[in-house]
Amino acid sequence: MRIAFCSDEPYPVHRVLRAELERRGHEVVPFGAVRSGQDEPWALVAEEAARAVASGACDEGVFCCWTGTGISIAANKLQGVRAALCEDPGTAAGARVWNHANVLCLSNRRVSDDMAKEILEAWFSTERGTDGAEGVALLAEVEGRR
Repeated sequence: MRIAFCSDEPYPVHRVLRAELERRGHEVVPFGAVRSGQDEPWALVAEEAARAVASGACDEGVFCCWTGTGISIAANKLQGVRAALCEDPGTAAGARVWNHANVLCLSNRRVSDDMAKEILEAWFSTERGTDGAEGVALLAEVEGRR
């Protein structure tokens, strides 16, 4: 899978996330500070990476910022992106099952190296199934009313 991987600022946990993504056989496509090594505006970083997911250039995304909130809000502005801020494996699995999330958002400051691995394990071992399909269909209606 091609994974859009971004952050608005360089942070040590990115090394762990990238290594774990690559260990799982994913192609990492870097955006923002993950690519440049420099601070960049979170809204623009999220937009660029989310466009890659929305267009199909990337299959999914792993997006990071200080809290994870800003990057998830910005990513969710693009139709077809369902970004979920997850701080634990259970939330990551639930976001896949019930929300059919395609972008995992994480907090640079709160996610330890070990928790990052656990969250990625839950994310990638949980299939986007049929549970939650009604809610996702209703979400598409909401998007259409923008």
